[in-house]
Amino acid sequence: QKITHSENSRVKKSQHSEEEIFYMNCRAAYLTVFKSSLENIKSKEQLCLVLQQAGRNPSQKTLNKYWTSQTTTLNFDDFCTILKKEKAATKNELLRAFGKIDKDNSGYILHDELYKILTKRGEKMTLDEVSAITKLADFNSNGKLDYNKFCDLYVTTSEQCCKTALEKLEVDSRLRRQQFGSQVETSSEAITLPVSKPSPRISRKTDHKLIPVKGDNRISSRPSSAQTCKASVSTTISMSASRNRSTKLIEPSTVKEWQRAQSKGCFYLEDDGEIISHKYRLHLPQRSAVCITIKPLNLCQIEGRSCPWLSVDTVLYVLKENESQDNLQLVTLTEQQNKEMFGWKGELGSGVYWLLPFTTGCRLKKVKTQITGEAKLVYRGEDGELALTEELRAALLEVFETIDLDGNGLLSLEEYNFFELRTSGEKCDEEAWAVCKENFDMKKNELTRQGFMDLNLMEANDREGDPSDLWVTLLSLGYNKALEMIEACPFVIDIYAEKCKPRIKAIFLEAGGWQLNRAICKSVVNKGEAKVMDGCENVIVYTYKTDIRITSVIENKSENKVIIHVNNEHSKNCLSNRGLTVFAIEVAPKSLMVSQHVMPLNDQEEWLYNCVHSLL
Repeated sequence: QKITHSENSRVKKSQHSEEEIFYMNCRAAYLTVFKSSLENIKSKEQLCLVLQQAGRNPSQKTLNKYWTSQTTTLNFDDFCTILKKEKAATKNELLRAFGKIDKDNSGYILHDELYKILTKRGEKMTLDEVSAITKLADFNSNGKLDYNKFCDLYVTTSEQCCKTALEKLEVDSRLRRQQFGSQVETSSEAITLPVSKPSPRISRKTDHKLIPVKGDNRISSRPSSAQTCKASVSTTISMSASRNRSTKLIEPSTVKEWQRAQSKGCFYLEDDGEIISHKYRLHLPQRSAVCITIKPLNLCQIEGRSCPWLSVDTVLYVLKENESQDNLQLVTLTEQQNKEMFGWKGELGSGVYWLLPFTTGCRLKKVKTQITGEAKLVYRGEDGELALTEELRAALLEVFETIDLDGNGLLSLEEYNFFELRTSGEKCDEEAWAVCKENFDMKKNELTRQGFMDLNLMEANDREGDPSDLWVTLLSLGYNKALEMIEACPFVIDIYAEKCKPRIKAIFLEAGGWQLNRAICKSVVNKGEAKVMDGCENVIVYTYKTDIRITSVIENKSENKVIIHVNNEHSKNCLSNRGLTVFAIEVAPKSLMVSQHVMPLNDQEEWLYNCVHSLL
């Protein structure tokens, strides 16, 4: 057990170090162009230059994607976001591109052909620019370009840019001591006071604009040198082991006479670290005593399948709808714990409520795992017919159980469309659903498990056994290439009402948004301990603890933005959703903002939260 614990610690340290290496490389590239990471990129030319220093070679199309006609500046955090999306070209990718030109696969391209392509197609180069390439003796001879050598030099030059930038950074010991924030946190946007208008919902595949706006959740790249801190406030909380803790949450068995409504749902982790989930509308016909619970959905009854998401924290915020969907008021949240279940019991008046699921991101986050081999999805039987492997069928059965929101063993068009929106970004209309009805097994106009399996088999047949489309579906649902669900957390919500029949319906599948962020901040401010920052009465840090997590919120009452340095170096057995122990965040004027969520790294052991918030 000690050896296993040691190995787990090494793996977790490795994950943290990868994140830190990424930001070190970002910082090194940025500081070859700018004197400070607080300086902004002020032109498309500067953006191009700093991307090149990071080993990228951006096209005009790429630059135009991030520097639009409305863009005036981009900051360091925007730069990090771009680097996460725009990966450096690999040698194999370059060779494949040249291979499309080299029809006879000789490994060479005639200079005449190269001139023709580079000056007339795509982003056209000048004759002088092409000549600069063809005159380099390292990979040109007899009027031909040896593109294999060219690719070697390209990749080497790219790597050398990054290496030179890092060496320059390491020379300066002052810069080496700087700490920078993590882009992992995306769920705690700043809440401007008074409440700002709601921001539009952003679908899963929508590109996020990088234009700074008031209330952005920015983690500043401000240096953490103690000499720049003007004021500070320290909070220390000692926590006992929280595994399988139970409070006075009423057991569902004691309310079995009450009327019940249930819906499943799922948290999905996006490529940029953002978490999206289903959102629900609850209708109560009359005032009643109510019990609301949420817990991760246990799918382990499927033989041989593990459920790594069962340790993910869940909470449900209950908001009352007043007059319109845009005017929601926080009523309560599920914070009483019974093992992995979290719930609330109390009385609610008649009307419409919104149920907003939330997870901190401490445990549902991007993790690189070692995969020994890619799972096989399809095979051909003795008769030559294509079939799904047992491994894929088990994964698809998990998927079916997750997307069958009402748990009736069938998929309605509404339930299937949440699946389609997640995997393809589109909806299935009534006409297409009618075609499904003709070709796949259905009952009462709803798709059966077998029909769902056959639909996926048809997708494989359409590609003549190529599993690419199946992988797109599985990866978007949180699976890795070993068919392990590691970037999603299915959950189940139960509503019990004593005097009426509650009705719950999933309405959206999207990111938390400003309503959820406001609810989080308000709950912490209402229930947490407030500490005014010494030497700066306009900055207040609220800290609220439950049995399994601690959340801190910063309130900036001043007319100016503030940059707060957060230091968790003296915490023990703690895991922050920010991804680093030391970081800095920017809080807009007259606003509230979540500083961090912290949970125990090992919930079977005691943990110590020791956090210092300092004004820079």
